[in-house]
Amino acid sequence: MTMFLITAVTVLIFLVIFQIAKATEYVGILKGEEKSRKESNKINGLLMVVFLVLGLIGVWYCNHLLFNKTLLAHDASSVEGALVDSMLWVTLAVTGIVFIGTQIVLFLFAYKYQEQDDRKVYFFAHSNKLEFIWTIIPAITLTVLVVIGLRNWYLFTGEPPKGAMVVEVTGKQFGWIFRYPGKDAAFGKKYYKNIDNASNSLGIIWEDELSHDDLVMEQTMYLVKGKPVKFIIGSRDVIHDVGLTHFRMKMDAVPGIPTTLWFTPKYTTNEMKEITGNPNFQYEISCDQMCGNGHYSMKGVIEVLDQEEYDAKMAGQKPYYYAAFPDKDPSNTKPVVADTAKVAATPAEVSTKVIAKN
Repeated sequence: MTMFLITAVTVLIFLVIFQIAKATEYVGILKGEEKSRKESNKINGLLMVVFLVLGLIGVWYCNHLLFNKTLLAHDASSVEGALVDSMLWVTLAVTGIVFIGTQIVLFLFAYKYQEQDDRKVYFFAHSNKLEFIWTIIPAITLTVLVVIGLRNWYLFTGEPPKGAMVVEVTGKQFGWIFRYPGKDAAFGKKYYKNIDNASNSLGIIWEDELSHDDLVMEQTMYLVKGKPVKFIIGSRDVIHDVGLTHFRMKMDAVPGIPTTLWFTPKYTTNEMKEITGNPNFQYEISCDQMCGNGHYSMKGVIEVLDQEEYDAKMAGQKPYYYAAFPDKDPSNTKPVVADTAKVAATPAEVSTKVIAKN
């Protein structure tokens, strides 16, 4: 209801301004073009100041109203993501100061230097000093921002600390597949021609023994709070993009060209529920690249757990190898039970039977 009223008032203001402009035009026709033009300049100059004030109030109000609905209302959920946040705040500060300053100057100049009979225009063709100022200062500022961005980029895409988790993330139309190495800490090989949605969604080469203890999950990934994790990212069909908004990370998933990034989760899922005040909070892995008709539904879930919770969760997972070959799953092997009815009789039992017969 509040937004409807704001929209209605805004539309009404523009209608009033439009009607004033039309009325001024008609008055100008009656009074004469020269006099009408000068009066129009005064009105336009005043409207410039009004628009400036209303615009700045609008910017402040929108920020006040909507800031808590943005990701910036809470800090990044990864240690490395905090670097992205700091870079973003610096960029917003620089561009915000420039934007507000230039808008104030623009509209005030339009009012202050409107046409007057006793004022003459000063014209100059070129100024080396001005050219130097508005070229060098932005160039230095942008260079600093780019250097900060490149430093962070090389950190995220470089090698993680020793002991980091490794998870293979594969995008497909329209979902995510996650693979964890087993106790051997190595992934088995895979080949795209082996892909079978029913029993081998990644095209794993089962002849490679390293694949026999790999764990494969779809749509839900489990990570450990405070433990760095490296993603090895790929795609099974078209280009996707791993979007990790709360961790402030993203990376393209390209068919045939593995990409990587790493980060360290800072809060568990339960802690984020308390921080955000949302009991239904979930870490999300989204596709940030248009990938087809079902792009909107390509959402996965990341659960960040304590080490004990993670160990308990993973202990209940079976290697993907057993899904393809259930007969080789030790838990499916039935124990051999002796048939007591066919057990051979003891010598004492035999003599008892003979005596009874006689």
